[in-house]
Amino acid sequence: MLFTFKSISLFSAILFTGLSAGLFYAWAVSVIPGTQRVSDASYLENMQQINRAILNPAFFAIFFGPLIALGMSTIQFSPAHLAFWLFLAATVCYLIGTFGVTAFGNVPLNDQLEILELVDMEPSKAKNFRALYEHKWNRFHWLRTLAAVASFVLAILAAFLK
Repeated sequence: MLFTFKSISLFSAILFTGLSAGLFYAWAVSVIPGTQRVSDASYLENMQQINRAILNPAFFAIFFGPLIALGMSTIQFSPAHLAFWLFLAATVCYLIGTFGVTAFGNVPLNDQLEILELVDMEPSKAKNFRALYEHKWNRFHWLRTLAAVASFVLAILAAFLK
């Protein structure tokens, strides 16, 4: 058989982790620099809309997919094989560094932003909220990006071991 469960799980782990790392990296080098150039009110409104729009099946697939695929790839190997440990490290790195940072860092900030009534917000309040939100959110974003990229690299290394 050309495709085995093992080959499909390895392919899926690399694909999903690569897509996740790519999404976060592309955001970091394009969207973040772009949002730094807009007014406070525009920034907050755009981030609210983006946070609402990203909650969709395509995003969920590439956000949760690595957890499942990396875990499935890990169990394809015996602990005596280096690939087991590389996939395990990739899984833990993604679980803590990408999923965990998002769930306990970015999402709570997004929740705080979501409840703001931007239409009636005074410019000084928008400026103050943005200063707190943007700095923390971007710091968490870079952490999850680095973790996703590290997970991707570990998965590639594990898959190409002989």
